[in-house]
Amino acid sequence: MQTTTKPKFNLFNLIVVVVIALLAWSWFSGTSKTPQSDAQNDSRALQVLAGSELKDIEPLLPQLEKDTGVRLKLVYTGTLDGAEQLAQGANYPLAWFSHAKYLELLDGARNRVVAREKIALSPVILGVNQSKAKALGWDKTAPSWSDLAARAAKGEFKFAMTNPTSSNSGFSALIALIAALSSDPENFTLTAAQQQTVQDFFKGQRLTAGSSGWLSEAFVREQASLDGLINYESVLLQLNQSGQLKEPLTLIYPREGVVTADYPLLLLDASKRADYDKVVAWLKSPAIQERLMKETDRRPILPSIPLEARFGSQTLIELPFPGQRSVVDRILTSYLDEQRIPAHAYFVIDLSGSMQGERITALRQALLNLMGGDTSLSGQFSSFREREELSFIPFRNIVEPAENFTIGSGADKEISLAPARQFAQGLTPGGGTAIYSALAEAYQKIAVAQQQQPNRYYSVVLMTDGINNNGMDFDNFRAFFAQLPPDTRKIKTFPILFGDADTQAMQQIADMTGGKVFDGNKNLASAFKAIRGYQ
Repeated sequence: MQTTTKPKFNLFNLIVVVVIALLAWSWFSGTSKTPQSDAQNDSRALQVLAGSELKDIEPLLPQLEKDTGVRLKLVYTGTLDGAEQLAQGANYPLAWFSHAKYLELLDGARNRVVAREKIALSPVILGVNQSKAKALGWDKTAPSWSDLAARAAKGEFKFAMTNPTSSNSGFSALIALIAALSSDPENFTLTAAQQQTVQDFFKGQRLTAGSSGWLSEAFVREQASLDGLINYESVLLQLNQSGQLKEPLTLIYPREGVVTADYPLLLLDASKRADYDKVVAWLKSPAIQERLMKETDRRPILPSIPLEARFGSQTLIELPFPGQRSVVDRILTSYLDEQRIPAHAYFVIDLSGSMQGERITALRQALLNLMGGDTSLSGQFSSFREREELSFIPFRNIVEPAENFTIGSGADKEISLAPARQFAQGLTPGGGTAIYSALAEAYQKIAVAQQQQPNRYYSVVLMTDGINNNGMDFDNFRAFFAQLPPDTRKIKTFPILFGDADTQAMQQIADMTGGKVFDGNKNLASAFKAIRGYQ
């Protein structure tokens, strides 16, 4: 008698059948999520030109859409760049920055604002290492801005702060410093002695950045050599809660007062008024204000919501803000040309054969833009500054001799820029790619320069479009770098990815030196311009 064996239908078979059935149902019912549906969602979203410091708002956006039916897509930019984009007519229905005071001084931008609503508050203050604050007595008595300057001038207070022309936290701190010192609240003029106090203050700055977020990350890495940083209160509170600090920060609110970010949501397109009103009502509801306080460490705009204990009991004194763009521009220009520590920037630039054609044209233009060729508002502030020293180190299969320039002051500035422009226009590609040998040459020169001019802010920009195939390899460079003097090892390299550059290799260089990688493939000139906030 012939028998047959019934196949076993085990759990694995069952799972396979269920998965196939679900996939089939998803396919035929049209509910599977495709790239097209993502694109459709984005096309329905309200585009918001936003400051990069608002990235911590993103976790709330799905709930916003669920409750109001309004989907927001935040497009991030720097505060100054964003203001300029709007002044030039960039088509965004909404904008959202830490504050809109400078934006509303620009003719083209001010007239576009249909409505504005403050959403939250965060003053720009100081976070000082607990032991340093106690040693200076700042834990019991808040210092004045002049006190801070006096300690900085003596080398007793070394701090980090963002570049005021790139990031609002640095911008707000600079305005607060000038407002606290000046007895002229309309024009914000300073006496010679007050100008000296501003210079004294910036003698203490040891770290700069183009964004508040990157500044706090860099502070964590370099906290052993810094006494504190200037940033939003919210960022400082988050640092204290992060578990990354060797000692907590004491929050310092200077006696004369501060400039507070109020995060206004701006309506630029009147046809989106209904959606805007829904978003504002949701953000200002007590429940969401509570969430903003708990999840982003910003103060609620509603006085009915009590502050949590970590905010302290200080009464915020708000310093005046300039009412004219010309005053703000004068303050920023004075900072760059007269008050900040002068910089020495090293540009290590790839002239290998692969840079021929459009690539070398883009490089020449990017450098010429920094030499005055970019006449936009942000271009003027990112250009090479008076007192700045520049060293260009071109490389192919060999490292070529450095070209050095010093930017003059006043009428001498244009005269000093002429040979630099001639150098940029004469760049010619050909040969191989010796990335690490060129980078080593830059650091050797920095080690010498630091001995001769210790009171400068040094940085390296590395631009390459290829892969290292001559000279040192990465392991050789890493061993070389480890033998450099401690102060030289603190100098950051900011690699720019271009063409066929090795992303992993460039990230290794940035990680080892404490720098940051920039992508120049979409727009090389914009990458060079963005790095200026870190120099």
